[in-house]
Order: sequence, then C-alpha cells, then structure tokens
Amino acid sequence: MRRKASLVLLAFAVFCTAMSPLMRWYAFPRLAKIPPSQYQEAVLEAHDPTLIDYGSMKAKKIDKVTIVQTLKGNVEASEKIEKTADRDVVVWDALSYVQDADGKMVSKIPERYIFDAHSQEPVHATGESVDGDAVKREGIEFKWPFLTEKRDYEYFDAQARITRPIHYKGTQNFRGLKVYYFEQTIPWTKVPFPKTMPVKGITPESLAKTGTTRWYTTVRKFWVEPTTGAPVYGEEIQNNELRGGTLLGDRDKVTVFSGHVKMREDYIKDTVDLVKSQRVLVLLLTAYLPWGFLGLGILLLALSLWLEARSRRPGDPTPTAERDPAPEPVNA
Repeated sequence: MRRKASLVLLAFAVFCTAMSPLMRWYAFPRLAKIPPSQYQEAVLEAHDPTLIDYGSMKAKKIDKVTIVQTLKGNVEASEKIEKTADRDVVVWDALSYVQDADGKMVSKIPERYIFDAHSQEPVHATGESVDGDAVKREGIEFKWPFLTEKRDYEYFDAQARITRPIHYKGTQNFRGLKVYYFEQTIPWTKVPFPKTMPVKGITPESLAKTGTTRWYTTVRKFWVEPTTGAPVYGEEIQNNELRGGTLLGDRDKVTVFSGHVKMREDYIKDTVDLVKSQRVLVLLLTAYLPWGFLGLGILLLALSLWLEARSRRPGDPTPTAERDPAPEPVNA
C-alpha cells in the first residue's frame, strides 16, 4: 500500500516540477497581454505656464493648462490587422486634448498606435498615424514591456515624430510601489503645426506661407512599475516656440507654450490602484505559480521517498512468507 502511494506521489511530484518552468517560460509569454478593448484616461496640468495669444501673437502667463489624454482600444481595427499580422495586436486610438484655464481648446492631437499585445513592440500597418500624418514608429510609446528591465529603451515622441533613447535613471519607491525612473530629453526640433488650431482662419498651410516655423523641446519623465511595465506617474518640462517669418514682425521668436506638466493627484491614485491589482496577476504567472509548483514538487518527492523507505524497512516479513508458510517435513 505504501509503495503504491509512493508511486502516486512521485507522479504528482514530476508533474508539479515540470509545470514550474512551463508556467514561467511557456504560459506567461502567451497569457500576459494587453486587452484589445482597454480604455484609459489621464489628466495632466501645468500651473502658471506661458501660453501664446494668437490674436495678438504675444505670449503671456496664465493660471493653468489642462491636458486630457485618452487611450481607447479599437477592437474592430485590431481584429482586422491580426488576420495578416499573425499575432495578437492592440490598436489604441489616442487623443491629447489641451485647454486653457477658461476651458478653451488650445490644441488636440489624435494618434493611432498599433502594437504587439504581448511585447508592446510597434506593429506597422495601415492607419498608424499622428495627427492624420502616417508614421512608422520605432520603439515603445505609452507603455513599457512586461517585466521592464533596468536599461535604456527607445521611445517614440509624437510631437517630433522621432524615436530617441529614454534612459533608466534608477529605482525609487512611489506610493508603496517599487518603480524604475526613466528620463528622455528631446532637443530643440522643428515640428509640424497641429492640424486643428485654436483660432478660426489660422491653419498650418496659412502659417507655412508666412515662413514661420514651430520648434519644440521637452524633458520627459516616467516612473514605471517594472512587473506590469505601466507608468504610474509622468511629468514633462515642455517648451514650444514660433520662429522667423513675417508673422512675427521684427521678433525672432515667440513662446507658444512653456510649462511643467504633471499628472493630477486624483489620477495618480487611480493609476497606482489599478497597477497594484494588475501586478498581482502578472506575478501569479511569473513567480507565485512557478515557485509554488516547484516547492510542491519537491515536497511531494520528499514524501514519496519517505514512504518508499518505510515500505522497505529491514526485518519485516516478506509478503510471500506470510501467504505461503514452509511445509512440514514428511518422514519416509
């Protein structure tokens, strides 16, 4: 009986031990992915920024600028791309909507971001765009990969339409989470005018005819939870200028926007809570289940060997001796 139990335990030990690496290296890369229907919203604010008044073409200080960023999963578009891409694809229709303290629109920039649901690598397909212009992204945007590493990544800047390194600067603690701090600097770069301008009659085409150009620089900062690869907080120190052309008269340049943009407090709390819940799901596949299966396998193996040893104790009568006693000698 003990020997049968030992063999059963040994079989379970082998199964559990085999499941440990399978869960981490086979199941996790296939099960951990961004859902195609995900919707996210974040609100960022810049207090006391400088903003251009297009009526007078002069820059002035205002109380506040608010930026509302939305990411909406486009399930229909992702399913269409998956038919030819042969992998799980997510399509995010993003919008960055900027308004002043009075609620008036300053600018709005739509984007379509297409990427691999598992690795977050960009997928190049029809529709990939920024503000209606077709782009071919290289590097990540909005989100880091699952199990983010302590290294630099390539990050796409939507305003400049370029990819530049975003540097790992160290590990910090943010609201009870261990996070990796990343920073990227985009030097002064000539960028397109937004397709939608805040003043009726002013268009990118009419501005281009004056010879005036738009320039942009920013220092981008992200605090990323490494298990999920999700940013829990972000800031930008951004500057925009108009340079040259007849529009500015005798001036060389005019500030379009200058300010320190930070995520609003209520959205920080919501983001941290969401990331904490998602982190548990990722850890379940990468740590809890693999180590749990391995520990259970070792325990079952030890119990199996113990039962086997007990079933072979010296001095115990053999089963044959118990069933078939030796016959008595017969006298001739």
